[in-house]
Amino acid sequence: MNHKKVAVITGGSGVLCSVMALHMAKNGYKVAILGRRQSVIDALVDQIVGEGGVAIGVATDVLRQDLLEEAHKQVNEKLGPCDVLINGAGGNHMDATTKEPLLIPEELEKGFFGLRLDGVRSVFDLNFLGTFLPSQVFGKDMVTTGGGNIINISSMSAYSPLTKVMAYSAAKAAVSNLTEWMAVHFAAAGIRVNAMAPGFFLTNQNRSLLTTEDGSLTQRGNTIIGKTPMKRFGKPEELLSTLDWMLDERSSFITGTVIPIDGGFNAFSGV
Repeated sequence: MNHKKVAVITGGSGVLCSVMALHMAKNGYKVAILGRRQSVIDALVDQIVGEGGVAIGVATDVLRQDLLEEAHKQVNEKLGPCDVLINGAGGNHMDATTKEPLLIPEELEKGFFGLRLDGVRSVFDLNFLGTFLPSQVFGKDMVTTGGGNIINISSMSAYSPLTKVMAYSAAKAAVSNLTEWMAVHFAAAGIRVNAMAPGFFLTNQNRSLLTTEDGSLTQRGNTIIGKTPMKRFGKPEELLSTLDWMLDERSSFITGTVIPIDGGFNAFSGV
């Protein structure tokens, strides 16, 4: 990795992106952690600084362009222009989740017909617009400096939509498509755009859906492990080698890719 470059990470205090932030700081990047809760961001910044790294934390909302512009101003003043943007903000919400995986004609409100527009819109916007808007705001720095990297976070659900999470699946498919579109659009400016598509990693958002209080698997958790050839969930640290590869200057001809990191989930037909 290149030292003293600036990396901006949205959703930076989450389980997966906090590991990326720590890793990049250890490798010499100046890291700007963007998230919603200042106290959580500050705790991660303190950890990075305590380990000898350089980091700042900025509370913002990836769906508010005005707040992102203010965050951009702070990052530029304190660290310099953005060289790497990791669009890690995203997730699902129960308001955009069906109660049952398959339609029950006698109980329409538990399925597709029970989803509310505001819930669907909030999840789709968080994942898609929450990738688009930061790319608009921070990507301009890369044009000015003559190149950079944007790394988006897609999902296994982009390849084959998971039951119950319609809005999340559609949004992540859109993120994969946006990754390819931006890779083409930005190529002449020396900006590479790639995406990771994680399989199943335990995070604060999905832990209660996949495991019980005693740590055993829920029915959905068992189904996922049954369709994952490696028979386990991923560990956040297992994203880092792909991150390093995407950022390495020796990968300078790689753009527009979406890389599954999934223990074989996407490759498994179920037979």
